[in-house]
Amino acid sequence: MKRKIKVNFFIHAFLMLGAVTFILPLVWMVLTSFKTTAEATSVNPFVIFPSQWMWSNYAKVLEQNDVLLAYVNTIAMMLLRIVCSVSFSAISAYAFARLKFPGRNFLFGIVLFQMMVPVQIFVIPQYLMVDALGARNTIFALLFPGIVSAFGTFLLRQFFMGLPKELEEAAKLDGCSIGQIFFKVMLPLAKSGLVALTIFTALFAFKDLMWPLIVNTSSKAATLSSMLAKIEGAYSVNYPQLMAASVLAIWPMLTLYIVFQRKFIESVSTSGGKL
Repeated sequence: MKRKIKVNFFIHAFLMLGAVTFILPLVWMVLTSFKTTAEATSVNPFVIFPSQWMWSNYAKVLEQNDVLLAYVNTIAMMLLRIVCSVSFSAISAYAFARLKFPGRNFLFGIVLFQMMVPVQIFVIPQYLMVDALGARNTIFALLFPGIVSAFGTFLLRQFFMGLPKELEEAAKLDGCSIGQIFFKVMLPLAKSGLVALTIFTALFAFKDLMWPLIVNTSSKAATLSSMLAKIEGAYSVNYPQLMAASVLAIWPMLTLYIVFQRKFIESVSTSGGKL
């Protein structure tokens, strides 16, 4: 009994140490956002708390940047990418998992190939397509790379392949068409996979930096990530203001995670995916 207590104590101590290690950068970011530039760049390791809480850092960030518009652009991009990615991925994943048609394995191999190569390879052709459509500096330009998702197709295909074939056969005996089987039988059973893909898509869209910087040069089409990149100057960095902008940028996703923490963990663990 005593040995079990000791083991539990060390396990909890190790987990608490890990939690503190992961939360320290977040605490440091919040504290730095209230410091002066001199305190933020001080080499003195004991300067942890600001001597004077500089709320003006947040005021300057809000004054010099259109944060509200960046929120709107980011949320719009996330919602549109979620709708398109989940919809098209579910349809294509069901076709690859359940339907038999010529070239199925070859086409799915192309999907896997897209997952294997770096996304930077697709930047130039995607940019040329957006530019040809005259859609630069628009929300559609932010959406464009996320209309379809090779990762989402692969993820949901695994879910559909794991569902019993008897359900599909029973639906066919009842006279259901392929569309009815998909929407009324198979899709509701893949709910956990859809939730997992929604979470992954939202996270990938929220932290996407390279594409918004390339395709949208106007401040009116900036996202939160590109706004942070522009705050960080080429020759000097105002770290307190940068940290203040970072706090303003992360709190929506942090709030969503706290509110939907249980659902988040359940969906990710069920999917077998990794962030």
